[in-house]
Amino acid sequence: MSGRARRAPNNPSINLQDASDETLLGLRLSDLAVRLDNTLMARRIARLYRELAARNIVVRPHVWLSEEFFTPDRTLGFAIPFYLAHPRLMRLERSQMLECEGAGESESRRILRHEAGHALDEAYALHTRPRYRQLFGNPHKPYPTSYSPRVDSRAHVVNLAGWYAQSHPVEDFAETFAVWLNPYTDWRASYKNWPALAKLEFVDEVMREIADRSPLIDNKAEVEPLACLGHTLKEHYAAKRAHFAWTWPANYDQGMRRIFSDDPKDAGAPLATRYLRRVRGLLRTRIAEGTGIPAYVIDQLLRQMIARAQSLGLRVVEPPEITMEKLLVLLTLQTAGVLHEGLPKVSL
Repeated sequence: MSGRARRAPNNPSINLQDASDETLLGLRLSDLAVRLDNTLMARRIARLYRELAARNIVVRPHVWLSEEFFTPDRTLGFAIPFYLAHPRLMRLERSQMLECEGAGESESRRILRHEAGHALDEAYALHTRPRYRQLFGNPHKPYPTSYSPRVDSRAHVVNLAGWYAQSHPVEDFAETFAVWLNPYTDWRASYKNWPALAKLEFVDEVMREIADRSPLIDNKAEVEPLACLGHTLKEHYAAKRAHFAWTWPANYDQGMRRIFSDDPKDAGAPLATRYLRRVRGLLRTRIAEGTGIPAYVIDQLLRQMIARAQSLGLRVVEPPEITMEKLLVLLTLQTAGVLHEGLPKVSL
């Protein structure tokens, strides 16, 4: 018998709630007996539809489960990742990727509005308009594998983490639409004196124009639906982690020695490795939330720092709160290099 995890094709007897990580990772995505009906995500999509209705927009993008968030070309709809359809799969996502994109309420709202912007862009061919291209850029520009955001830019709105509007012209439009659609944001006041205000005004104008019109494209085909994906969850997560793989330069020894001590006189002090392991989750979360860099990327740096602290024989010699402050500064400096070299581009 092969050492590979055994697959259970279309096995309705599998109880996702009680299944181990090993069992789930051995399943194909097509084996996952999950649906959107009667889920938290279904209620969130219904709320998105109410937000569109409040703006008198008649179209309702179709939504289906797939491997990730994406909006296909010439399609009135978008896919959302399978794990959002079941709490157990969300826990697996966190265990594999250290975060669960789209699980939080406010983040989910921002993403769904963003995807609706893509769907409307496609449905009404908004990207063909000269004013769109003048404001947002060429929609046919090749998608980058990474992008280097300007964190002080006022030419782009801020909706998703990582200054995502700066990653590509069509993402800039979708992000602008998401801010415009948000019923809790006074975008005219929030973006007053920003160059991005012209983009919001364009979205406001064009949405009023097309609000009650039938779309040019009404294709609600499901592209790459979950039932057609034959690879295992183990393969899925291996590919996803490889996408976020990052080689961190080991140029922080001096910074670590400012935080910890390798002086022989401090040999009795607590090990830095133990402290770093204890606060690793907190550091990862704070830096990821503050920078928009995926938690998995941050965790690679923290693993490397723990190994380096062990090699250098570093010890904790200051109070924990001071050590934490200094670590946050060091990590922020390190992640600034990622922002300069380019954030990994994700599909949204």
